[in-house]
Amino acid sequence: MKTIILLHGAIGAKDQFISLSNELKQEGFNVLTFNFSGHGQTAFQNQFGIEQFAKELEQFIKDNLLKKPSVFGHSMGGYVALCLASRHSDLIGNIITLGTKFEWNSEVLQKEVRTLKPEIIMEKQPKFGELLKRRHGNDWEALLQKTTEMMTNLGNKNALSLNDFASIENRVLIGLADKDNMVRLEETTAVYKQLKNGAMYMLPETKHPFESVNVGVLVKIISSFIN
Repeated sequence: MKTIILLHGAIGAKDQFISLSNELKQEGFNVLTFNFSGHGQTAFQNQFGIEQFAKELEQFIKDNLLKKPSVFGHSMGGYVALCLASRHSDLIGNIITLGTKFEWNSEVLQKEVRTLKPEIIMEKQPKFGELLKRRHGNDWEALLQKTTEMMTNLGNKNALSLNDFASIENRVLIGLADKDNMVRLEETTAVYKQLKNGAMYMLPETKHPFESVNVGVLVKIISSFIN
């Protein structure tokens, strides 16, 4: 049985993957999920960011005695998987991403940070704010603040350069939603072209949030790539 780890994005959590997990299990996969620290009511660690989350993925693989599991990462989850692969490609098997933001600069940062202010979320997207409260508990505002700081750090210096992507030995399938208003096609293809063993796909009629994904279509893409 082939194992796959599902990694959530920033201010996301493993509960977003219930349907995907169930359908992948029906395809014969051993599916594992976990929350990055500070997400899904999991305690914060001393550090917060891509490097910390890559360490948590590495530890999860070692703790569960996994041998080169495949990894699917939505948004930040894909970035974390690629970060670990750039340093320890022997720990991971196939990598599939969806909606991963690769281009970070001051202009991008200014746009994204505005969407992470608790007061603005509660004013303009109260249902989303209540979802964040339920998903992350009392620390949801602290999570937004730390995520803002993480994005600021990425804006100052990307955790991965184009040369880092070129060093990744793993088979990687880079995915983009066609209606994603956060991730550009150009930044996605730029990374795809750097990969030694890369492929690319696009999901039709899909936005950035994972909740907009047609899970049945995604399962077929993942299963086909891994098998």
